[in-house]
Amino acid sequence: MRWLLPLIAAALVPAVIASQPRPQSNDPHQGEAQVDEPTATRRSQGPELPTDPTLPRTVSGRHYPLVPEDSAALATLLAALESAIRDPQLSGNALPPLAHQQQVIYRVLSRQPQRAAAVRNALPERWHWVFDQHIAARRQFLAMHRGPASNRLPAWRIRPPAPAHQLLKAYRSAAAQTGIDWEVLAAVNLVETGMGRIDGVSVANAQGPMQFLPSTWAEPGIGRGGDIRNPWDAIHAAARYLVRRGGLKDIRRGLWGYNNSDHYGDAVLRYAALLKDNPAAYRGLYHWQIHFASAAGDLWLPVGYAQSEPIGVGAYLQQQPASSPPAS
Repeated sequence: MRWLLPLIAAALVPAVIASQPRPQSNDPHQGEAQVDEPTATRRSQGPELPTDPTLPRTVSGRHYPLVPEDSAALATLLAALESAIRDPQLSGNALPPLAHQQQVIYRVLSRQPQRAAAVRNALPERWHWVFDQHIAARRQFLAMHRGPASNRLPAWRIRPPAPAHQLLKAYRSAAAQTGIDWEVLAAVNLVETGMGRIDGVSVANAQGPMQFLPSTWAEPGIGRGGDIRNPWDAIHAAARYLVRRGGLKDIRRGLWGYNNSDHYGDAVLRYAALLKDNPAAYRGLYHWQIHFASAAGDLWLPVGYAQSEPIGVGAYLQQQPASSPPAS
């Protein structure tokens, strides 16, 4: 079956960083950060983000994240973002812009190998492995698509996802029932629909937050009479499907059944590895936004985007100029 990949760009970047385990750390606190939504008042607001008062803004008041040109400055910002996202003292309302900034940096660097290498060299060593996983995952997705970028945007609605703690509960419940790691389920949910932000039907008729074909959903033991659009039902069904496709013996084999591409499986497992290394990385990935690689650049489709029919990129940008990446 064929699945929608909303976070993938339509271009080829050949170099892929080899898969490697996380180097052992002497930090006794590594991996201890909490994932669940914070309930207490937090003190930290995280690093100051680059801004420009002349940039157009979305209805939420945010502009497209700016990426510093200087490699050392960019590395300093990226290290501060990675630390802040994992910081349990970070204010919950500070997370969305920090995570979006993180996401855009990795999307930009994935297409610029020389710049990416310079930024990596300037990063503190503790973030090298994290950087490698993000860049390699993006490049695997880029390698899946060839041909010209689209000059039309899809007929989607972009809506807020289910609360982070509710999704996490669903991932962990499905993992406990099936043996498929919760981190893998979260990574699939991320790359398929931005953890449920995309409300739409793919060209192959895949539907819901885990992008099931109705025919697959109807198979005995998969949908089990649930709602294909309900996150809890879809996440549990995805876990059962991965089991059916051999995921307990070989998760790459299971993911191949989900999407017939080794690139896809490798990218999903890199995001899963980030979550296994430190579950607090979920706090950032949960707040990643929907981007669409178009002929006019890597367009941000914020919550509130709603098109019942495909729309030309030019027509859309006349209505929503904040969706376009700033000119460098």
